[in-house]
Amino acid sequence: MSEGPAPLARLTAELSRLPGIGRRTAQRLAFHILRADDEEVRDLAQAIVEVKEKVGLCEVCFNLSEGPRCRICEDEGRDSSLICVVEEPADVIPIERTHEYRGLYHVLGGALSPLDGVDEEDLKIAELVNRVRAGGVDEVILATNPTTTGEATAMRVAELVSDQVRVTRLASGLPVGADLEHADEVTLGKAMAGRQDLG
Repeated sequence: MSEGPAPLARLTAELSRLPGIGRRTAQRLAFHILRADDEEVRDLAQAIVEVKEKVGLCEVCFNLSEGPRCRICEDEGRDSSLICVVEEPADVIPIERTHEYRGLYHVLGGALSPLDGVDEEDLKIAELVNRVRAGGVDEVILATNPTTTGEATAMRVAELVSDQVRVTRLASGLPVGADLEHADEVTLGKAMAGRQDLG
């Protein structure tokens, strides 16, 4: 089967390297780009170049930032006594969308996974410990993913800072609107362990 002209085949191959984009989706995107007007294509290309040139990591919390510090660390209205620890910058977005949390963040850059070669030194754990030791922090909220690696990471962070600050973990369990019959054992077990008084 012909892949078409070489530039189209190359674009399809590059797009298929993106996470969650299979060969067929990459081909559809490539054809969309081919049909798009020149200005739209230039805007897309410029946006890709611009994000690589201008977006880096915050020097304080390691969230995504356009300057030395991210907008959250620069916001003096945030509660600096609270630090929410997440694995990746993308994890900050859903927490911010809740409008329930007004503290600061610390992005580890992944989770501990010795089998995959990710050790403590590969993450921003030492930087978190230094932030806590510097003072002014009352609570560290562990919001790592509820996976084996996320749990191991949370346990290690808790070991390192629990003698200096209060350490809490996000509750986990049944999502609102879920049926018990469709819940897996781990989720149901977490929900049972995290049950709360109603009276």
